[in-house]
Amino acid sequence: MTTTAAAAGANAASPVVSGTTPQTSSSSSSGSSLSSTTGATLAGNFQTFLTLLTTQLQNQNPLDPLDTNQFTQQLVQFAGVEQQLKTNDELTTLVSLQQTAQSTQALGFVGKTAVVDGSTTAVKNGSATWELSVPTNSNVNISITNSTGQTVFTGAYGVNAGNNQPFTWDGKGNDGTQWPDGQYKMTATGADSSGNTVAISTQIQGVVDSVDLTQSPPLLSINNQTYTVNQIKSIAQ
Repeated sequence: MTTTAAAAGANAASPVVSGTTPQTSSSSSSGSSLSSTTGATLAGNFQTFLTLLTTQLQNQNPLDPLDTNQFTQQLVQFAGVEQQLKTNDELTTLVSLQQTAQSTQALGFVGKTAVVDGSTTAVKNGSATWELSVPTNSNVNISITNSTGQTVFTGAYGVNAGNNQPFTWDGKGNDGTQWPDGQYKMTATGADSSGNTVAISTQIQGVVDSVDLTQSPPLLSINNQTYTVNQIKSIAQ
């Protein structure tokens, strides 16, 4: 009985501490405070590292102290984690500033006529305009479809090389039918004099009537379609 009591007293006086050893009741208050403020995040790991390091120092074996090189390596790890946390905070600030700058820039486009990459635009008052960028002299086939995908107009034209060449449609089909105002999509394909396919890009223009600042990046509304700022090719006025 005496031997057992002595062994229990020795264990209580010199607890064995490791990275997986649960905290005793004497440190429960500090442990609960730690878990409530950190959580399972990088910051939580950082705080856990500090707890393990200080506990390790407090419970070293006087006859076998922590190796100096090992202790230095742990301090280097400590400094590296701390620096990474500070870097993450700075990056968060930079991202916030960039988002603010994007919102400010987007608001400046409201009320202006912008040219953007796109193939769908609105027919208003029986008229719609697209802009074609043709890299070389080509025979261009144009097809226009309505919002349901129905083909309402087709045409073939000889077009010289050039960027931002306007193509205006009067809203009439090949049979003379006047189609109602709404959203229409143009598809343009081309071939050079040798019959080789030529890639033709289309742009549309319209007034920026609103900006959605809840999105990142902000979305500009043009002819009931949304675009990002980097899709704007030019400002017509």
